[in-house]
Amino acid sequence: MNFTIPDLYPASAEIFVLIMACVVLLVDLVAGKSRRWMAYFLTQLTLIGAFAITLFTMDGRTVLTFANGFIDDTFSDILKLVLYFSVAVVLIYGRSYMAERRLENGEFYLLVLFATLGMMVLISASHFLTLYLGLELMSLSLYAMVAINRDSAVCTEAAMKYFVLGALASGLLLYGISMIYGATGTLELPGVRQALYFNSANSKVLVFGLVFVVAGLAFKLGVVPFHMWIPDVYQGAPTAVTLFIGSAPKLAAFAMAIRLLVMGLFELAEQWQTMLMLLAVLSIALGNLAAIAQSNLKRMLAYSAISHMGFMLLGVLSGVVAGDPRYAVPAYSSAMFYAVSYVLMSLGAFGMILLLSRAGFEAENLEDFKGLNKRSPWFAFVMMILMFSMAGIPFFVGFFAKFAVLQAVVAAGHIWLAVFAVVLSLVGAFYYLRVVKLMYFDPPADTTPIRAPFDMRLLLSANGLAVALLGAMPQAILDYCAYAFIGGR
Repeated sequence: MNFTIPDLYPASAEIFVLIMACVVLLVDLVAGKSRRWMAYFLTQLTLIGAFAITLFTMDGRTVLTFANGFIDDTFSDILKLVLYFSVAVVLIYGRSYMAERRLENGEFYLLVLFATLGMMVLISASHFLTLYLGLELMSLSLYAMVAINRDSAVCTEAAMKYFVLGALASGLLLYGISMIYGATGTLELPGVRQALYFNSANSKVLVFGLVFVVAGLAFKLGVVPFHMWIPDVYQGAPTAVTLFIGSAPKLAAFAMAIRLLVMGLFELAEQWQTMLMLLAVLSIALGNLAAIAQSNLKRMLAYSAISHMGFMLLGVLSGVVAGDPRYAVPAYSSAMFYAVSYVLMSLGAFGMILLLSRAGFEAENLEDFKGLNKRSPWFAFVMMILMFSMAGIPFFVGFFAKFAVLQAVVAAGHIWLAVFAVVLSLVGAFYYLRVVKLMYFDPPADTTPIRAPFDMRLLLSANGLAVALLGAMPQAILDYCAYAFIGGR
């Protein structure tokens, strides 16, 4: 048996993150509790280094390595750059929160790095085994992060629910992969697509496998009917961990959907588009309606996330019309734009919860935002921008993200679906505007001054302004998302 040494250059960023994770582990062991800042500093340095490596190696070419199991292309490079940025922001927002609760330890930063590595592998997967490896590395790290507060029964319960349902979803995904392998005889995503193109696959087995794969994918996206874990995990996890789960993994889940459905199962578009349509409709409806009844802001944002992921699926399902792939790039780029915009908005919304929280107090209920304008007019304004953007009110980035997706849906001929999404978005605007009403028209329930590190205040302000200003130039971002699909091809 001849062993061919793989080309390591396309995976330079992943190798760097893995090495630095080992360094963080050793440094934290040697430094002890008195130098926790070293783990934080090294983790941020790792993200900056990975960003620089990815940017340096980004040349527009598509390169396969590790026996065609790993792909380096423009799509993966752009998503990874956004991933590094979002994880770095999470760490800045969450550092003081974790420190006040004595949860800022080396294990937390180590789990963040391994989860990030899993997402990077998932984004660059071109083989079912590579995809599953990245998915499980990410998922196992997230399970542990949810349970990082071992003294909290709520955190432990949330982690157990997440783990049990995650294991079930992984089983469904593996079963679907095994059926696709049995039908096509290959685990490489391009090989699967080639087998489908030449009609050399067992169609009945293939469709059953597709159902299980879509079910596993739906769990990772957190869409109906595989959404049960989202509200409990969002509420039960420490808010800094909720911020992490609600942002960066959404990018990885979107990449997983594109790799599986577009790169591997594109010839079955008519079948999986119907499945995604059902998932999207149910998610938009349940997410918006259930969020209205929530008094806990983290649960409200959890149901909001379900609705947003349903919206993102609208872009994915609009790429092929009656076998014609002409609409693919605009549709998929609109879905990518939506995913990136949602991550930016989610970072800001959960960042505001962290800003108002302090030792012994979790600012996660709607009442905690009463009268925020009297306590801090600036951060009330920032929160208002974020809520308006999430509701899809012009002219913030959230509005243009929704508009781009709806354009793709209308272009695909699904007029009724666009009308349905708009109507449910109007319903959903209620619970976002309720937060604005509490901040500006209700007397403050708490007059404690807001104390937070300067870097967090500065970045949170920039986060809110970015949501507003990016709405002024959405086409530039859309062009980058389109380039992710056409660059190097």
